[in-house]
Amino acid sequence: QVQLVESGGGLVQAGGSLRLSCAASGIVFSAYTMGWYRQAPGKQRELVATITNFGSSNSADSVKGRFTISRDNAKNTVYLQMNSLKPEDTAVYYCNARSIASTYVYWGQGTQVTVSA
Repeated sequence: QVQLVESGGGLVQAGGSLRLSCAASGIVFSAYTMGWYRQAPGKQRELVATITNFGSSNSADSVKGRFTISRDNAKNTVYLQMNSLKPEDTAVYYCNARSIASTYVYWGQGTQVTVSA
């Protein structure tokens, strides 16, 4: 019923840019906090950025000034603009949707981002 579908991943050189998209269905999108997480090989999944239904955003220290999260409620889509990419940004990036009080949490299948030196 609920689907989060990521797209936009790929291979890029250090210093380059990518924009990830996550299209959501099966939820009242405007009522959910949306987020991006990532998981590199051998590491735990970590928060990248979140954005509330009001547009208030938060991001990890490691990506501040480089990544920007945004959302388009009319399109049920959340984006992650990634600039000045570094090799340490290499990971599978997952889209996340969280309801009020975290009663429901949903995850996408992930999209691979690889940054070469």
